[in-house]
Amino acid sequence: MTQAAAPVVRNVDARHRYEILVDDASAGFTAYRDREAQRVFFHTEIDDAFAGRGLASVLVREALSHVRDTGKRIVPVCPYVAKFLKKNEEFSDITDPVTPEILQWLETALAR
Repeated sequence: MTQAAAPVVRNVDARHRYEILVDDASAGFTAYRDREAQRVFFHTEIDDAFAGRGLASVLVREALSHVRDTGKRIVPVCPYVAKFLKKNEEFSDITDPVTPEILQWLETALAR
């Protein structure tokens, strides 16, 4: 039996998202938009074919670690990212609250 390769997370800046790959197949993504020094996460999705493997957690942890490395802050509009942050307090120092102003900004940014 062949061991599956470890999942790989990559930032695809041109598409405003981090993608997770399993054996070179796209397994899911977490989408964002940048607002000055904030990275606003608004949607996370794992393909049904890869469900139940903990990939969303791996994806979001790697994405948030990358945000920390770039010096940006996190805004968790996405319910999954918000839930992840409640369970993983090591990112609380770089997390900003979701405000009505940010939600309005995001709506405008996504409409472009």
